[in-house]
Amino acid sequence: MPQATVIAHVGAPQPPPGGSTARAAGSDFTPLLRTAKQRGLLERRTGWYARTMAANGLGLVAIVAGIVLMGPSWWTLLLAVPLALLSARAAFVAHDAGHAQISPHRRTSRLIQLVHGNLLLGMSQDWWNDKHNRHHANPNHLDKDPDVVPDILVFSAEHAAGRSGVRGWLTRHQAALFFPLTTLEGLALKVYGFRHVFGRSPIHRRASLSARVVEGGLLVAHVAGYSALLLSVLTPFQALAFALLHQMLLGLHLGMAFAPNHKGMEMPDGIHGRDWGHLQRQVLTSRNIRGGILTDWFLGGLNYQIEHHLFPSMPRPHLRLVQPLVRAHCRRLGLPYTETGLIDSYRQALGHMHTVGGALREGE
Repeated sequence: MPQATVIAHVGAPQPPPGGSTARAAGSDFTPLLRTAKQRGLLERRTGWYARTMAANGLGLVAIVAGIVLMGPSWWTLLLAVPLALLSARAAFVAHDAGHAQISPHRRTSRLIQLVHGNLLLGMSQDWWNDKHNRHHANPNHLDKDPDVVPDILVFSAEHAAGRSGVRGWLTRHQAALFFPLTTLEGLALKVYGFRHVFGRSPIHRRASLSARVVEGGLLVAHVAGYSALLLSVLTPFQALAFALLHQMLLGLHLGMAFAPNHKGMEMPDGIHGRDWGHLQRQVLTSRNIRGGILTDWFLGGLNYQIEHHLFPSMPRPHLRLVQPLVRAHCRRLGLPYTETGLIDSYRQALGHMHTVGGALREGE
């Protein structure tokens, strides 16, 4: 399997997955966890999140007011750009709430997710939590991570083999098609959410009736409110154009935030990586993105992917503080720590997808 280039390689080469170091990897995380706790890096930052949510909420209100004031003008479509940026911020808040980064209380976290996910984005928090928790438990695992399950895109040569017809064509050209396809992600999140809530999902059926009613009601409220705002202010064609532009930009933004994190990194299967502990499983399958305040804002803290996977409940503003500790710890253990620039991360991810489709292109 092609290995992503280690841009910031700390320490010695990766130890063999079945070696003694791998078997001891479970205990390798304990000193790092202890140090993070001692420095208070796992404590919540309620005030920081309150300010973040308030600022984002005010921004959304300002955009809605701008749409109303500008009225049925094609210039109103320009507001779809900041709306997509703020919608992505809402998605990042919902993500953090799902990891209990904002509050230790399950009800509070669920409420924040329901508002930012279901109501503001039309995305089912129940569906997202189930999918995302399985991803965190086994990142990049060929059989267990839902994010690498073969679908429109595939991320391993094993999954690409034998594909034909439309799916085969998509796989052959998936690197070139990746970012255009991400423009559909905003709409896909809604479709998956509605299918989960109103379909026959066994996971959702296990929830209480009141929980299902609340989640479904908020999804319907999102669609109704979003449609009512646009159709009451804009002409039907303008409303459709605004909605498409907004959702496509939102999908592109989310795709740009998620694409660099794991694509092209180690992909363990049922045998490879079975002896990995938490530290190896999360570090070897994740990639960090270098940058400053702007990168942190644009990627919602997911640029610290290694630290986020090691400490899922750690508040977003603490990820940059724990990074030097993680990097030094990996150096002591001789564990590769991958970090690169944003543009190069896309090059690596797309290069991996291009390689995966190589065997199918040879038959053209």
